[in-house]
Amino acid sequence: MKKNNVFQIPSFTTAQALLALAVESERLKMENLRMGEMMAKTILKALDCKDHYTFGHSMRVAYFSLVTGRELGLSEFELRELELSAIFHDVGKIGTPDNVLNKPSRLTEEEFLVMKKHPELSYEILKEYPGLEKIAENARLHHERFDGRGYPLGLKGDEIPLYARIILIADTFDAMTSTRPYRKGLDYSVAYDELNQFSGSQFDPQCVKAFISGMAKEAQKGEDEFHIPLMDQKFSKNAA
Repeated sequence: MKKNNVFQIPSFTTAQALLALAVESERLKMENLRMGEMMAKTILKALDCKDHYTFGHSMRVAYFSLVTGRELGLSEFELRELELSAIFHDVGKIGTPDNVLNKPSRLTEEEFLVMKKHPELSYEILKEYPGLEKIAENARLHHERFDGRGYPLGLKGDEIPLYARIILIADTFDAMTSTRPYRKGLDYSVAYDELNQFSGSQFDPQCVKAFISGMAKEAQKGEDEFHIPLMDQKFSKNAA
């Protein structure tokens, strides 16, 4: 602090008070996040009942997102926010009609417009829950493109929250590599080439680089399952 051109050192009591305030602020953030996690599990049960594939897809997107987040050096608290954001990126599909959500062929233009509403629905579902406000915004924006040609707001580059940029890559990668009744999933190497091809246009280049680097390290582990902390459960890496 500066008064009359003289720097003054805060008193010991003031420093203690500021430290206590910071500790309490961090405690409240964690408490809100824990409350949000409890509510989140209830919502996830509803999603699983509605569409088991979307539930499994959301777990894999969370895994891919966490791999990227760790490679980018995010803190444990940041990783928890990223995990929740990824898990709930598609929760709005609860409100998508079954004939559109589970259609075993290419969507019509009209059906695609219905499907495009799910990020906004995710936002509406999550935004009122204490501690999930940022998670709601990340879910809302996970289809924004780095070049500004995404939706729903047409944001560009760093205007898009980092977690939303990460989730877009994870979401696209799982969509490419998952085997569905109407098509076989791509090999990881082919999907990596696709991400690199659209790095800088659809995807954040730094996040693409971190994702591919992190996945290479994951491959070296030789594990068939991944762990999702929120669920305290392991899931198969095989999306068939």
